[in-house]
Amino acid sequence: MQIENKVNKDLILREKLALQRTVLANQSTFLSFLRTSMYFLIAGLTIQNLFTAGNYIIFEVILFIISGVLLVLGIVNYFINRKVIFKSEIHVGDFKTEYLGRD
Repeated sequence: MQIENKVNKDLILREKLALQRTVLANQSTFLSFLRTSMYFLIAGLTIQNLFTAGNYIIFEVILFIISGVLLVLGIVNYFINRKVIFKSEIHVGDFKTEYLGRD
């Protein structure tokens, strides 16, 4: 009878590992946004250094704007997903409490 009331220990571990993978995926996505933003920034700086004379100023401004937008989107995306992950972690916490409380 006591076995029926216990939460499966594998379920707790699986949920915990899934949350850790999700956190790592969120961090990896943020770093990808950061890397892409830096690529656009470097491209803008390169155009500025290569072509000092001419009408290339519009291209470097566009690249700088794209870089800033990507950086802001990455930061916003990271914190939105972090909040969702935290809510999911509370749900897994209920399993832990239920398992440890009946032990």
